[in-house]
Amino acid sequence: MIEQITDQLTILGHPQRITVFRMLMRRFPDRIPAGELAAELDIKPSTMSNYLNALQRSGLVKQERSGTSLLYSIEMKNVQQMLDFLIVDCCRGRPDICMPFPKDTATNRKFNVLFICSGNSARSIFAESLLREIGGDRFNVYSAGTQPSSELNPFAVQVLRDKGHDISALRPKTLSEFSVPEAPAMDFVFTVCNQAANEECPAWEGQPISGHWGVEDPVKAEGTDAEKSLAFQTAYGALKRRIQAFSSLPVESLDRIALQSAVDEIGRTPTEEMK
Repeated sequence: MIEQITDQLTILGHPQRITVFRMLMRRFPDRIPAGELAAELDIKPSTMSNYLNALQRSGLVKQERSGTSLLYSIEMKNVQQMLDFLIVDCCRGRPDICMPFPKDTATNRKFNVLFICSGNSARSIFAESLLREIGGDRFNVYSAGTQPSSELNPFAVQVLRDKGHDISALRPKTLSEFSVPEAPAMDFVFTVCNQAANEECPAWEGQPISGHWGVEDPVKAEGTDAEKSLAFQTAYGALKRRIQAFSSLPVESLDRIALQSAVDEIGRTPTEEMK
């Protein structure tokens, strides 16, 4: 065990390998092509291949084939084993000297939820509106963008109107609005686009449960207005199925580990399987 953990820590001790590892962690449970990782991190494909091979040999990353593509994702069981060794064994299970683990989330209060995408003009706005409606009074719901647009996408607005959502208070917001001292402390933070998940975001106070529920960007859809509208309808439907699954969780009674596992499973399950 010690030899394996030592090897894993040695692999992660390289500045670019740990950057690749962190990207995969932020995108968990996504499976990502090596080319996408190389382009996002500005690393030569041959060099990226070497980094991924090293991470794979260490057991921290796994490789899967989809058609002709090789996809990479975190081997979470082994990552958790490494962290357990460091925190439970080395630190003797003392979070006060190792890291400030938050208390379990189970309370009788409302939970604060933040959805993040890049533009905050469509997908995160959909998610905000959906959870506000489906979750009832159990959640305070917010959304923001890492690079927010100046206005909501008109196709997104039309979808929300057609579905009967109140859009009067919706607006694009910057992520910085939720990092000031007076901002509400988040219990859950979800990224709903790959770009937002890829970006370096500051650590959230209180260590909220986080999840990545990537949905294709309808703003990039091309074609006729009808074809573009269909892309927005599809994104709305994909988010609705995930948010229905999330809002059905007994958040008040599950401990942190169970909640994180459930959130990850929702992100892992293809939305067409959730119908």
